[in-house]
Amino acid sequence: MSVSFFIAWRYLITKRKEKFISLISIISVLGVAIGVMALIVVIAVMTGFDIDLRDKIIGNYAHITIARYDGMGTDDYEAAVRKIRPNPHVLAVSPFVQGQVLVSEGRRFMALSFRGIDPGLEQATSRISRSIIKGSLKDLDFDTVIIGKELALYLGAGIGTPLTFYSALGKTVTARVAGIFNSGMYDYDMNLVFFDLRRGQAILGAEGIISALSIKLDNVYYADAVKRQLQAELGYEYTYKTWMEQNQNFFAALKLEKLTMFIILTLIILVASFNIISTLIVMVVEKTKDIGILKALGMSSADIRRIFLLQGLTIGFVGTSAGTAGGVILCYLLKKYQFIKLPQDVYYIDRLPVALQVWPDLVLVVAASMFITLVSCMYPAFKAASQGPVEALRYE
Repeated sequence: MSVSFFIAWRYLITKRKEKFISLISIISVLGVAIGVMALIVVIAVMTGFDIDLRDKIIGNYAHITIARYDGMGTDDYEAAVRKIRPNPHVLAVSPFVQGQVLVSEGRRFMALSFRGIDPGLEQATSRISRSIIKGSLKDLDFDTVIIGKELALYLGAGIGTPLTFYSALGKTVTARVAGIFNSGMYDYDMNLVFFDLRRGQAILGAEGIISALSIKLDNVYYADAVKRQLQAELGYEYTYKTWMEQNQNFFAALKLEKLTMFIILTLIILVASFNIISTLIVMVVEKTKDIGILKALGMSSADIRRIFLLQGLTIGFVGTSAGTAGGVILCYLLKKYQFIKLPQDVYYIDRLPVALQVWPDLVLVVAASMFITLVSCMYPAFKAASQGPVEALRYE
């Protein structure tokens, strides 16, 4: 143990005449601990929301969507698929058409988006088959439709209920409900319906034409790289969109929100650091005589500076450690017991999602706390080191 650390440790743990300094030290530790704990819990909750929403979005969107402004005929579609499938990261490809319809049930009308899919191919590229809570994707055919849970509740529809749809071309289509899905996203469950591919083409008056191709990859984070490969293979007459680009604004908002909360809650630690400054300044005043004696015995200014830096860093380290332990334990309890419930009529989930990531979340919180502590120690430490032995002992 170095002399500087030994003296710094003795100053912190020995009983003082000035009890006020000990109180400020305790408050400093608690302030840092509370700030770190709050920051860890909030960042973990926001990461949980981010991951949960990302999983749901990935489940409802293709990893890559390829389209052409005038649609793709059968020959175009088959030629594109032959070029796409050899890519080692492509697991499945499925065609679809999309458009708008008006649904009628009794006296209630509602505008909806629809997607015409091939049931056999679609289950390989999306999670729609796993999202169905009533019925089955296998039951989807020319005369049936699959609707979302929220839409089913709104229309009072169940399996076998006939629904009437009106297209923009003036066509009237009647289809029975073959399945009800729950994607976990209110907008999808309320505003999206699935038809068979042939029925979708008939509604749009585009028999033999598809709107786009859905592509599923072995790793969702390869989407950008695979997109560039497919652009080189298929050419630029097609448009290419990854799942990240389709939801770019949404993910950018989540990222900005997480960064904002990190900055705001870091201010709690910053406020606690002022207590550390106060503790060290008062301690420098109290230990003026000691500083003079140490310098008279030959201790350098750098050693004196190191003593008070180590004192402040010790306070910050204890507070950061306590806060980190408290934050990790609280995150574990929130995740395991889920004692905070959310109203499902407001949020898309009924529990508080928690996902604590060691990197980068936990590491950045601890690093930010220790950095703020280090900066707050500098002025008192340099002030102590600037005192000469003669000035320090003049009135002793």
